[in-house]
Amino acid sequence: MKQFFFFGSLILASLVFFGGQSSISAQTVRGTIGNGTVTRGAAARAAVIIDIPGGLHVNSSRPNSQYAIATTVRVNGNGVKTSSVKYPAGHNRKFSFSEVAINVYEGHTSFPFTVAVPKDFKGDVVKIHAVVKYQACTNEVCYPPKTKDITFTAKVR
Repeated sequence: MKQFFFFGSLILASLVFFGGQSSISAQTVRGTIGNGTVTRGAAARAAVIIDIPGGLHVNSSRPNSQYAIATTVRVNGNGVKTSSVKYPAGHNRKFSFSEVAINVYEGHTSFPFTVAVPKDFKGDVVKIHAVVKYQACTNEVCYPPKTKDITFTAKVR
């Protein structure tokens, strides 16, 4: 009987731990540039997008709490000029683990910027590299911060 409870407890702990681990990685980070093509000598809209599944939120770029890790998005490109990333406003939510409301992102969250391609750009593809740092949380607990590196491209015409 003791073995049954021990193994049952071990299985339950594993489900909680590994289930929690999968929710930590549940956010997807991707990028877009224009409609997949950019024109030499012109600028195109681009964005880094975080898709945050239901039941989770990510602290915003200005979370309003000294303990919450702010989301940051850094972008750069190969031979192109990128503008500053614009951070969305987020919205304030009150959680049991915080005395103050925390500003968070939920769902599909876009971080827009522009990519300017010089007229003398060499090559057929623009590559943008983004580094996204964020902290995902449930309504009860926050997970350790994560950093995701992505590279996304567009054809140059």
